[in-house]
Amino acid sequence: MEPEQATMTRLDARDIEILKILSREGRISKADLAARINLSASPAWERLKRLEAAGVITCYRAEVALKRIAPHVTIFVTLELDRHDAGSFRTFETLAEAEPQITACWALGGGFDYLVQVVTRDIDSYQRLMDDLLDRGAGIARYYTYVVTKTLKSGASLPFDVLLGPDRP
Repeated sequence: MEPEQATMTRLDARDIEILKILSREGRISKADLAARINLSASPAWERLKRLEAAGVITCYRAEVALKRIAPHVTIFVTLELDRHDAGSFRTFETLAEAEPQITACWALGGGFDYLVQVVTRDIDSYQRLMDDLLDRGAGIARYYTYVVTKTLKSGASLPFDVLLGPDRP
């Protein structure tokens, strides 16, 4: 499998500032965003629309304190497929994409094929999920389960200064 190839979008200092603000405060009003980047509302709105159209901003989300509304467990799973051909990867990825309890999934280079994040009600429901994936022909050779016991940091804004380097605005 090849890594995703992305078209790089040219950003100036104000675009980057918009991204920094939105990554921390996704519900900020357009008027407040414009004031924070020192632009009037119309040019700020145009920049925001351009970033969305270019696929730089892909969605807006709320971070939910799940522990306040439902019992749950978060589990990370590293797994290896039994075969390493394009069809096997597609089969697993199709099943993973369709499964609502799989909240994130990354293809890896190295010892494991995938890192999967599962959020489910309890360990029993997690095991039923894994048994179901095995029964449905996901092609999993082996998997390793890591139960999250404490969240230290989650949903942090992106490290734009590190990613863009000192030469960028």
